[in-house]
Amino acid sequence: MVVTDESDMDRSFKLPMSTFVGGNEKTLPLKEIIKRLEDAYCRSIGVEFMFINSLEQCNWIRQKFESPGIMAMNQQDKRLLLARLTRSHGFEAFLARKFSSEKRFGLEGCEILIPAMKQVIDRSTSLGVESFVMGMPHRGRLNVLSNVCRKPLEHIFTQFAGLDTGDEGSGDVKYHLGTYQERLNRVTNKNIRLAIVANPSHLEAVDPVVQGKTRAEQFYHGDSEGNKVLSILLHGDAAFSGQGIVYETFHLSELPEYTTHGTIHVVVNNQIGFTTDPRMSRSSPYCTDVARVVNAPIFHVNADDPEAVMHVCNVAADWRHTFHKDVVIDLVCYRRNGHNEVDEPMFTQPLMYNRIRKLKPVIELYADKLISEGVVSAEETKEVRDRYEKILEEAFTAAKSETRVFNKHWIDSPWSGFFEGKDPLRATPTGVHEDTLTHICKRFASAPPNASDFVIHRGLQRILSSRMEMVKARTVDWAMGEAVAFGSLLKEGVHVRLSGQDVERGTFSHRHHVLHHQKVDKSQYNALANLYPDQAPYTVCNSSLSEYAVLGFELGFSMTNPNALVLWEAQFGDFNNTAQCIIDQFISSGQSKWIRQTGLVLLLPHGMEGMGPEHSSSRLERFLQMTSDDPDVLPAFSSDFAIRQLSDINWIVANCSTPGNLFHVLRRQIALPFRKPLIIMTPKSLLRHPEAKSSFDDMVEGTEFQRIIPEAGPAAKNEAGVKRLIFCSGKVYYDLAAARKEAGIEDSIAIARVEQIAPFPYDLIKQECDKYPDAELVWSQEEHKNMGAWSYIQPRIATALNHERHIVKCDKVANDSEGHESQSWYEYWFPWAFPTSSQTEASIPPKRETPIASDTRVLRYAGRPVSASPATGNKKTHTREVKQLLEDALAL
Repeated sequence: MVVTDESDMDRSFKLPMSTFVGGNEKTLPLKEIIKRLEDAYCRSIGVEFMFINSLEQCNWIRQKFESPGIMAMNQQDKRLLLARLTRSHGFEAFLARKFSSEKRFGLEGCEILIPAMKQVIDRSTSLGVESFVMGMPHRGRLNVLSNVCRKPLEHIFTQFAGLDTGDEGSGDVKYHLGTYQERLNRVTNKNIRLAIVANPSHLEAVDPVVQGKTRAEQFYHGDSEGNKVLSILLHGDAAFSGQGIVYETFHLSELPEYTTHGTIHVVVNNQIGFTTDPRMSRSSPYCTDVARVVNAPIFHVNADDPEAVMHVCNVAADWRHTFHKDVVIDLVCYRRNGHNEVDEPMFTQPLMYNRIRKLKPVIELYADKLISEGVVSAEETKEVRDRYEKILEEAFTAAKSETRVFNKHWIDSPWSGFFEGKDPLRATPTGVHEDTLTHICKRFASAPPNASDFVIHRGLQRILSSRMEMVKARTVDWAMGEAVAFGSLLKEGVHVRLSGQDVERGTFSHRHHVLHHQKVDKSQYNALANLYPDQAPYTVCNSSLSEYAVLGFELGFSMTNPNALVLWEAQFGDFNNTAQCIIDQFISSGQSKWIRQTGLVLLLPHGMEGMGPEHSSSRLERFLQMTSDDPDVLPAFSSDFAIRQLSDINWIVANCSTPGNLFHVLRRQIALPFRKPLIIMTPKSLLRHPEAKSSFDDMVEGTEFQRIIPEAGPAAKNEAGVKRLIFCSGKVYYDLAAARKEAGIEDSIAIARVEQIAPFPYDLIKQECDKYPDAELVWSQEEHKNMGAWSYIQPRIATALNHERHIVKCDKVANDSEGHESQSWYEYWFPWAFPTSSQTEASIPPKRETPIASDTRVLRYAGRPVSASPATGNKKTHTREVKQLLEDALAL
């Protein structure tokens, strides 16, 4: 249509079905049509939705923005909005006065964020949501903690006081911390739970963690549609477009085992990232363009129009409730100060900040608007402001009396009842009854019961047959050892979740937890999910081709329920480095910084198989470098030495060589009275190695995880004649054992396998060294010298052997509380270690002290030399390196 005359503006036109601007009217004058469309889309709100490939969804959005009068607010809601804006602005102003030289990453310029989040929560609560899991960067975090979560103001103010901590952990800066609060929502009169997940300065790293935590809450509450638990993610504009983890997390949103049934994203778009403006920080027109990949509608709104923001928040909450899909609110605002409060923004953005200096704060703009409308008076606005100021002052005064800050006040994932009533240094047994082993293995080796028409691949039929043969022989290989660990936990009511790329089949075609009908699409059978009628659920799910987001997701999942075994497997262990941020910032240091325990298990296929530099090394050395134990301090030996070490360290690093030990270490994750991450270097060639099998005898009741597997062959019977004691870990043991046998030197060389590398088994290492007093000590590894465990092992073995010490011996030690003899000897060292509280001087029976000289033997290295690359890509070179390694270790 072409308007040729001004009179055409008064002509009435029939409205098409594709618009809702008419309301109940079927025709409107052209000028009214244009006015209503401009009011909907050309004022404070811009809507991106035409890329959505659903007419139903597009029409739903049109109706929410085009319908006449749909944005109108009543006076009560306007007064509530003003009160919330007053609190948001007042909080930042108060901190600015009291702590003028402190960084707080305030919200000045986007104070509307607090009313916006509260509106999303109010609307969602009215629609049935009971729990909100939130993630956000540092900007505005303290304000959100205070005014959205209602965290006690005293706890926030004490973080500025520079006090010592009154409990465990190293803590973190105040604007990284999380919280968990349960409170009454006074607007809807419903109780709600609010959690803000702790986050480092690595912007957006928290996104998948929040999603995993949300998914876990939904799973354990039976919330299959996401009607009760909602995730809210806050973003900065530069990070939203610049961080790849945002894209990875969006792509989890529709995957069956990863969806949270819709997330509400809120972008605090202050149009600058640190000092970089959009011309340098992104290539797309809008920072929110990444959300288009999952057909999420995007609502841009002027943050200085509070009522428009409230409407957008209502629409976003309604969208998520209706369609269970992601939605983005883009709060177009500004940053009144620099990146932080002591930063000078005029250095780099002089024109922008000249304009910002002249802008009135949104609280003043909105208060003036409501006063002019007669909704409130100037006196009322002052009264609201003064009332909140008084609350702040009272909390500030109360905070002055505090002498400590407590990290426990900032826990974002409390485990109610988990620690109560437990002996903190006693684990439940990990062995199981043989009938359980047999039942699980038979099910794992069988086709679907009562499904004669389920067509199984011929290759899988052979695998199932070989599994059944192992059952008859009472043995398990790696896949069956893992399956029995999972199955026995499922029998005990423990949920098991295994996630990662290709985990259903296994990267190396060894697992096959999901059998596929060869002629019927989507017809599958999961044996471990069908072991017992009353078992816990088993979740095994192939993930997207992401390590960063998926590992973060599983971490979040594991934080929710301590009584679940959550595992992430890398397709190859080498690929864990693309998830390094999650490993460094959350897993290795999470308990220390944020008092966040997790029993998450990382399965990292590792081993030098001649497959090149990207399919060989899980970078064992990196995990060992980040362990929180001192190589120069020898812990006090006691009856609870092993579990005390586990309690004190930040994570556990293992390189198991037998399926039986894998079985025990996985079950131990649940048996422990606390939770620690477990890093396992899993094998590749050992998955089918004929020697890498375990008997049922290694897993039945009375057996346990072996931190070290000592020599058990001819050398063990010839202790005085052993010339060399080789310590090693993982797959290289089988190469060493085969070469030793071929050379005919099995009685003169002993090989001990270090299965748990961290925490380091000082006591068992010492026992092995004492057993062979005349043997040369060697550490052999397949990794290069500057990689693998060598740099971790070497100083610790030196510490174990070369300190002067006293040995305290006695024939019998008093029984413990359950009548078990705790041990037959104690050793402890001075001045480095002292008896534990349960092992006082008075409690040690009469003893005989014998000074013993230090063991002056030096540990020798046998393995590949240093290298910049983890492995060679040349098969011939690999073979030559293996030959040299074995000759060096065995002195052939």
